[in-house]
Amino acid sequence: MTRRLAILGSTGSVGRTALDVVRHLQGRPGEVQVVALAGRANIPRLIEQVREHRPAAVAVGTADGAARLRTGTPGWRGEILVGSQGLATLAAEAGADLVLVAVAGAAGLAPTVAALSGGTDVALATKEALVAGGALVTAAAQRTRARLLPVDSEHSAIFQCLDGRARHDVARLWLTASGGPFLRLPADALDTVGPAEALRHPTWAMGPKVTIDSATLMNKGLEVIEAHWLFGVAPEAIEVVVHPQSIVHSLVEFVDGSFLGQLGPTDMRVPVQYALTYPERRPSPVTRLDIRTLTALSFEAPDPVRFPCLTLAREALLRGGTAPAVLNAANEVAVRLFLEQRIRFPDIARLVRRVLDSHRLVPASSLDAVLGADRDAREAAEAAAQVA
Repeated sequence: MTRRLAILGSTGSVGRTALDVVRHLQGRPGEVQVVALAGRANIPRLIEQVREHRPAAVAVGTADGAARLRTGTPGWRGEILVGSQGLATLAAEAGADLVLVAVAGAAGLAPTVAALSGGTDVALATKEALVAGGALVTAAAQRTRARLLPVDSEHSAIFQCLDGRARHDVARLWLTASGGPFLRLPADALDTVGPAEALRHPTWAMGPKVTIDSATLMNKGLEVIEAHWLFGVAPEAIEVVVHPQSIVHSLVEFVDGSFLGQLGPTDMRVPVQYALTYPERRPSPVTRLDIRTLTALSFEAPDPVRFPCLTLAREALLRGGTAPAVLNAANEVAVRLFLEQRIRFPDIARLVRRVLDSHRLVPASSLDAVLGADRDAREAAEAAAQVA
């Protein structure tokens, strides 16, 4: 049976990877058909994708983008939706069997909830959706029994290791981290590093925001929060370990002392394809991992002094309510300011700390509450940066 797929964030790194996987899968049993796409600013790339895949509907960020898309796709008569509401409508009403949410940042929360509330399975590549609104996302999935499939390599690894196993058999989850480009850099040298250096990830090719999060280890902090919601595991049972080789993508420790880990190449096509074809596995074009060539797999504890963002994320998770949404929003602003060279690298954590500590916590009981906290945190982060 053909699986109908909607890709939100199709012009980004994960979205493009997904379309590459779709090309490989098409013409095979259980092929994937793209029925909807969504992109925000890269209209030329979106035009190319629409010309190739001919989806029934597309969502774009602005009316100007919609006009450019229509002009650039003569002969295509699909529906065009605009803005954040258009994105949520596309997620809920595109007629997809699976919605891949790869929208950058907290903007992925509303379409994730919309898709799950409509009973559509979601392959989630936007960790910020669960970070900001984990209770809302998981509640929507439970109400409709829609599946929430992780796409991040770490959570996909845990998902694969847990498949069919009772949760009470789990002792701890172990999220692996590469350590980013500054793992061995003296801590006092971090004051002078710039965006170009921070964007040189040693093992993964990712978008700029995720790459900076890897350099600060905020990505692991966000993944701790995400793992808590995805797998129903207590925060204290979720560990982070630095694994510079990025071969073991994460592990599960069971109560009898056994570990199961998922190993593979550093290629996002593997977790993306697993989410698109789950519960089946299909042949993949990725370069195979030859374990005979592995001379060492090393693991070490992360340095909390070098990586304070990991501590901040754990604090936000324990505070609960809107604290994780505030953490995420402040971090998004701080990363943007760093990429614009308006703050220094260590200021990312300092800015997030300042906003998180000043936030007045409220329950994350509705989408409005979460998005309101997100908005307030962004304003507070901008204001804090002006006086820093």
